[in-house]
Amino acid sequence: MSEEIKQRIDQLIRSDEEADAPLYPEVSDSMEPDQVALLLESLPREARAECWAQVPVEQRVDVLVEMRTEARASLLRDFDSQALDQLISDLDAETLIELAESLPEDVVDIALARMDERQREHYERSAQYDENAIGRYVDHQLLILPQNSRVRDAVRLLRRETPLFTQHLWLVDRTGRYAGAVETRALFGQPDHLPLIELEEDEFEPLQATRSLREATEAFEHAEVSALPVVDDSGRLLGRMTQTLALELLHEHYEGQLMASAGLDEEEDLFAPVMRSSRRRATWLGINLLTAFLASWAIGLFEGTLQEVVALAVLMPVVASMGGIAGSQTLTLIIRGLALGQISAANIMPLLRKELSVGGLNGVLWALVIGFVAAYWFSSPGIGLVIALAIVVNIAVAALSGVMVPVLLEKLKIDPALSGSVILTTVTDVVGFVVFLGLGSLFLT
Repeated sequence: MSEEIKQRIDQLIRSDEEADAPLYPEVSDSMEPDQVALLLESLPREARAECWAQVPVEQRVDVLVEMRTEARASLLRDFDSQALDQLISDLDAETLIELAESLPEDVVDIALARMDERQREHYERSAQYDENAIGRYVDHQLLILPQNSRVRDAVRLLRRETPLFTQHLWLVDRTGRYAGAVETRALFGQPDHLPLIELEEDEFEPLQATRSLREATEAFEHAEVSALPVVDDSGRLLGRMTQTLALELLHEHYEGQLMASAGLDEEEDLFAPVMRSSRRRATWLGINLLTAFLASWAIGLFEGTLQEVVALAVLMPVVASMGGIAGSQTLTLIIRGLALGQISAANIMPLLRKELSVGGLNGVLWALVIGFVAAYWFSSPGIGLVIALAIVVNIAVAALSGVMVPVLLEKLKIDPALSGSVILTTVTDVVGFVVFLGLGSLFLT
């Protein structure tokens, strides 16, 4: 389907202006809402608006929910009052939670007023949790029974409605507090009068609504079920976290990590306005400029040495590059460990020793190779010795920084994926240049 979307984008952008029939309906019936959302996000804003007009009315809400925040907002800004009124005519609590930040407050109030009391209560409970808490995104389509129900009550309920991922029935007490779970297949062959509490699964832990999305996803990964119940601080059952939601959160997490490594937001529109994108990226360009000036300043300290031994200037990129690559390998490993919860105070020192050992071994190996090559290239054993020593030191420092930088950033509540590579590159560049040129000044001048 991705290849089909690429072809459709090309057709939409290059289509003849005199064409009578719109191209979009040719594929809309065969595409899921998430695929339509991807298509819209892939179009320049003018083409996006034209394409949106061809989206079937009954599909529009689902498409908007699937779109990234900025791309969705670019469409909603052009909605007139009639289009907004049509959009919110029949929203449920989960959908309004997704769209609320992109809608004007008065429109959200109107949508709430049109909901029935049950949906409004679901929305108000979900809205009290912040954007990083699982309680905000719970699914309310779950089968709930009083804890004193019997098998015949469960069978009657299953005959009436069966939402997706109905692997369990959820039991609550009189106040709505979570009381247990019964697997639906456990009902087969049981007498009608048997109390459900006798079929309850042991050690079925619900998720606290205040848990972060990442923690909830990790808990779901190990639960081996299609849905997990979510409860508030008092134990009241709010809803459930489904397999679909877990996969969406996992996808968003890794996409966020990828974007953060470049100082970007995963919600950024591919065709965001030039000025807005420029402002966002200018910050990290400025930070990079400062680090570049710092490296240049370190080089400037040895201006006289460079003038006397030109070979050092030729070989400087080798030292910086080797340190940068070695450090980025360690950095990636540690960031992954932090994301998976594998790194703690108990194992940080053994991990540091291991990475220093790896760095030392690789440092010595490649220092010998580079040292011999440099000595032969410039017919100078001294240059070979200087660059070999600098490689060993810089790779060792890179290993140390690759472990400690993300750990310290994590303690400071700063995303290591966002700024770890910037700091690491600065450290390996500055240390590599100072050590290499310092040894050059000591032994070659």
